[in-house]
Amino acid sequence: MEERLSKAVEEEAAWSERKALLETTPGVGKALIWTLLSEMPELGTLNNKEIASLAGLAPINRDSGKSKGKRRIFGGRHSVRTTLYMATLSAVQCNPVIGGFYRHLVKQGKHKKVALTAAMRKFLTILNAMVRDDREWAH
Repeated sequence: MEERLSKAVEEEAAWSERKALLETTPGVGKALIWTLLSEMPELGTLNNKEIASLAGLAPINRDSGKSKGKRRIFGGRHSVRTTLYMATLSAVQCNPVIGGFYRHLVKQGKHKKVALTAAMRKFLTILNAMVRDDREWAH
C-alpha cells in the first residue's frame, strides 16, 4: 500500500512539490504527508484560523447568555486530527520549535493534553504557511 501511495504522489507534480516541502520539517513523516495531501487539499490556501478550524483544532466556545462554558475542539476532519496528533508527539521530541512551545505551555501549568493540542495547531499552521509561501523548514 505504501508503494502505491508513494507512486501516486510522485506521479502528481503538485503533490510531489508539496511532499518535498513538508519532508524538510522535523516530525513530519510519510503518514502525515499522505494524509495532508489527500484529506486537506486546501493546505496553503487558507489562513491560520481557517486551517485550524478545518482540522477541528480551533477552540470553540460553549457560551450561552451570561454563562461561559469551556472552550473545546470538535468537528473538522477526524483523520487529519488523529494523524497530526501522532506526528506532533514525534515533533515534540525532535522539532525544536514545536517541542519548545509544548514545554513552555506545560511549564506555565497547562495540562499536557491541552498543551499538545495547542502544539498540534501551531504545527499545522506552520505547515500551512510553508506550503503557502513555498518555503522549506528554516528553523
